[in-house]
Amino acid sequence: MTHRILIVNSPYYAHISAELELGVREALEASGEDCTIETIMVPGAFEVPGAIAMAADSARYDGYVALGCVIRGETSHYDYVCGESARGLMRLATERRLAIGFGILTVENEAQAIARASRDQKNKGRDVANACLEMLKLRKKFVR
Repeated sequence: MTHRILIVNSPYYAHISAELELGVREALEASGEDCTIETIMVPGAFEVPGAIAMAADSARYDGYVALGCVIRGETSHYDYVCGESARGLMRLATERRLAIGFGILTVENEAQAIARASRDQKNKGRDVANACLEMLKLRKKFVR
């Protein structure tokens, strides 16, 4: 069975999101699972849940990977973007039973983001790709 995976990438910090996406693609290709992968770009992390909801309505995809990076600034905007994007993705996962890998980094500074995104460091792209695949297995087991 082929898994149709949609990566929804917010390139606000393009060098971070590009590295995350490379980690996702490498992990999916190395997983031994048959995956077709498509990427769409959205303006920011706040828009990621909406894009996944729209894509889910199309029934074209089996799983989703949400990517982006939010770095704390001087205002409360950070808190709203982080909280609402996470809440939106959790709502989609729980209410619509979507298999979503949550790869929106929420960090204090660019150095933390680079460490988490880098494929030769923490490689969060790999981690969220694997999370998506594991959730697809669970959905297959429990949802009819």
